[in-house]
Amino acid sequence: MRSLWKGAVSFGLVHIPIKLFAATEDKDIRFRLLHKECNRPIQYQKRCSHCDREVESEEIVKGFEYTKGRFVIVTEEDLSALEPEGSRSIDIQSFVHLAEIDPIYFVKTYYLAPDQQGEKAYALLHRALQETNRLALAKVILRSKETIAALRIYGDALAMHIMLFPEEIRSIEGLGLLGQGLEISDKEQKMAVQLIESLTEPFDPQQWQNEYNEKLQQWLQEKVQGEAVAEIPTTTAAPKGKVVDLMEALKVSLNQAKEEQKKTAKKEKAGKSTVSRKKTS
Repeated sequence: MRSLWKGAVSFGLVHIPIKLFAATEDKDIRFRLLHKECNRPIQYQKRCSHCDREVESEEIVKGFEYTKGRFVIVTEEDLSALEPEGSRSIDIQSFVHLAEIDPIYFVKTYYLAPDQQGEKAYALLHRALQETNRLALAKVILRSKETIAALRIYGDALAMHIMLFPEEIRSIEGLGLLGQGLEISDKEQKMAVQLIESLTEPFDPQQWQNEYNEKLQQWLQEKVQGEAVAEIPTTTAAPKGKVVDLMEALKVSLNQAKEEQKKTAKKEKAGKSTVSRKKTS
């Protein structure tokens, strides 16, 4: 795994040299745009609207449009000069409980690994976060952008979540009516809670697979090999009967959840019986 960035984590007088690694990767299947007549890739040219010609990369500069059609030119040197000192430092400023941070603030996750004999200080921070059940909040500059970062333990490693600033979170005021003033009966409330309880289970990430991506991969492979290609089936289940109102929807959903629980229990029981027979034989 190739490191993306080298710097240091600092809290108090403790200085931990670290390397930064991407913790996630995009598994989406990418498509190229082709010319329909010849199936050749479409090329995108960078053209100047004033000179009416294609321009090379070395002719292109960055500009900030402060009014319509008027720009301030910004160079890489300008941006570098504006970066505060210690731009390669992750400076921990406080510690909080995870439950205090709404998930809407989290954007992207990175792994942190110790660098240049920083293993002991790294292990110390990891153990202290684990014992106190806290997250560390810090400021960090990545790709010339200052962001909030939350450091937490992830297995034996430290993970760093890039977070949004409060002004980057849109208000919910523009969403219109959200049904807060509507009357909900005690019976509806009780059945909704029962449905949630019946569908509650420990989180197992392996249960969540990208089924559409897998089917698309198989379909594309068959297409490449020139085999007969079946239609990609939809993953959306058809509704079982007409739902008249909210109460009926809750009843139907609750019954379906109970049936699924019975089927799962039977499968688990059958599996245990098979294992037991194998052991006795």
